Amino acid sequence: MVAITLPDGAVRTFDGPITGEGVALSISKSLAKKAIAVRVDGVLTDLFVDIDQDASLEIVTRDDEDALELIRHDAAHLLAQAVQELFPGTQVTIGPVIEDGFFYDFARDEPFSTDDLEKIENRMAEIVDEARPTRREIWNRDAAIDHFKGLGETYKAEIISDLPETEEIKLYYHGGWHDLCRGPHLPSTKHIGKAFKLMKVAGAYWRGDSRNPMLQRIYGTAWASEKDLKAYLHRLEEAEKRDHRKLAKVMDLFHMQEEGPGSIFWHPNGWTLFQNLIAYMRRRQEQAGYVEINTPDLLDYSLWETSGHAEKFGENMYSTVMPDERKYALKPMNCPGGVQVYNHGIRSYRELPLRVAEFGKVHRYEPSGALHGMMRVRHFTQDDAHIYCTPEQLQDECLKVVDLILDIYKDFGFEDVRIKFSDRPEARIGDDHVWDKSEAALRNALEATGLPYGVNPGEGAFYGPKLEFVLRDAIGRDWQCGTLQVDFNLPERFDATYIGQDGEKHRPVMLHRALFGSLERFTGILIEHYAGALPLWLAPRQVVVTTITSEADEYALEAAAALRAVGLRVETDLRNETINYKVREHSSSKVPVIAAVGAREAEGRQLSIRRLGSKKQSVLALDEAIAELAREATPPDLA
Repeated sequence: MVAITLPDGAVRTFDGPITGEGVALSISKSLAKKAIAVRVDGVLTDLFVDIDQDASLEIVTRDDEDALELIRHDAAHLLAQAVQELFPGTQVTIGPVIEDGFFYDFARDEPFSTDDLEKIENRMAEIVDEARPTRREIWNRDAAIDHFKGLGETYKAEIISDLPETEEIKLYYHGGWHDLCRGPHLPSTKHIGKAFKLMKVAGAYWRGDSRNPMLQRIYGTAWASEKDLKAYLHRLEEAEKRDHRKLAKVMDLFHMQEEGPGSIFWHPNGWTLFQNLIAYMRRRQEQAGYVEINTPDLLDYSLWETSGHAEKFGENMYSTVMPDERKYALKPMNCPGGVQVYNHGIRSYRELPLRVAEFGKVHRYEPSGALHGMMRVRHFTQDDAHIYCTPEQLQDECLKVVDLILDIYKDFGFEDVRIKFSDRPEARIGDDHVWDKSEAALRNALEATGLPYGVNPGEGAFYGPKLEFVLRDAIGRDWQCGTLQVDFNLPERFDATYIGQDGEKHRPVMLHRALFGSLERFTGILIEHYAGALPLWLAPRQVVVTTITSEADEYALEAAAALRAVGLRVETDLRNETINYKVREHSSSKVPVIAAVGAREAEGRQLSIRRLGSKKQSVLALDEAIAELAREATPPDLA
């Protein structure tokens, strides 16, 4: 007898082993039609596999949160089937699920073309219609290796050879085609549906090693419905329009070049925007009781050995040995330098909490293939801060940081913010009992906020657990920006202390906190969120005063000076061009306000105001326009 406990607590018994499909049928035929997998004792499992002992069981349908990953996993197998049927002799290697889709790497001498993608997609749709049934077989390791070698699938044979001896060798069959896979999979190809699309072909080294052969990687996306697929493709179109690298050209913000890979060459407009962000953050931090410091970019390597960066983060650090044989490193993080400032002198409990901010330039090696405009760079600015507090102050300080971060994001138009709790990673410093303490402290503080949160297992910093703040932008993309980390380890390693009320030395708790995170990355996110049409207070060029006729040149200069006098960033355009040409040019470069003046405006001391994205004009008296624009250009923290 096998007893199956359902989510509502009901128990169904069966004479012998039963599949998930059999359980679903015992409940209702309609549920059996919808079922695509099961969770057995919480583990996602194939619908068609026998359950031979008592277990709890949940039926998984396409509406389930796990369904999309199953669909994408099967879509990867679907892609591989189609490729091998259309292009015999092509070897398959690996095909995992990734964010928003899947890919599969193929070994083939002839490159795939764009036309090939269309053929493959059509064949995939035909295989879906064929409803090829899925089954799973467990194979002997040596037999599986020989089998794939016999098929000419040397990459699959190598994968099996490298698997741990304890690993079960599973082969999944979709009709007659089969692949090595851990599973689980959908019951048949028809369950995949046709809400998929192949996106592009790229090169990829076998196992990510440039010493290995180059493979061809086909990327695809797959969704639970055509509606979801269309929405995703629309988001991609929007993302293309909003690409900060393209907008940076038309707005003349920055550029990047080969001689400084992963580094920003700021132009005046971009630097104005960047400094605007720093000025805003300085004001918010000062209001919140922070002091600001600055520490060296280059430090003796011994400091990074003490902190643990050399051991846990060394491969991402730039280091050098100088003629005096001392080894130095450019800082990848600000914390070790910040602790040196804290340790310079004797600290009293009366000084705590001590909130110390730094706009520190940090340097981290990223593989060239990972670099992406401002979103992934090697040299960037962190709006870092370290809070030194007593254990008793810890929770209150965490709550203040969370409130500050969420309030700041609202000022920039981000209302939808997700919080994720990340616990100890595999590569870390410190004893487990210290991690137990720091994780409990951070989780307790998070729960005290009453805010919902998710969990990222094993994604904490190497020195402590962290909270990640994830922004959702105007087109539904998520960006991880701010962080808050609780650290008992670095104060111990650097012997940071304070004198308590009892006159004895005590160890402070160290909170690491970033609000924007990388200022360069946050700038890129802002540009894409607003599609370049930044709010007036943020825009590097706020107003362009342009003439309709040269008779108004003198008045245009006077009006621009009056606007500048109240702090607005103003340019003039007195060129001998048509007003329509000027308006098009300044609109394309995302200037928020174009103030046109002709003979009539000059005589009446008025401005004809046109807003970015609008064809309407409003004619205002100069004094009225100055007051309105100055009010609108006031940063939200000063309004």
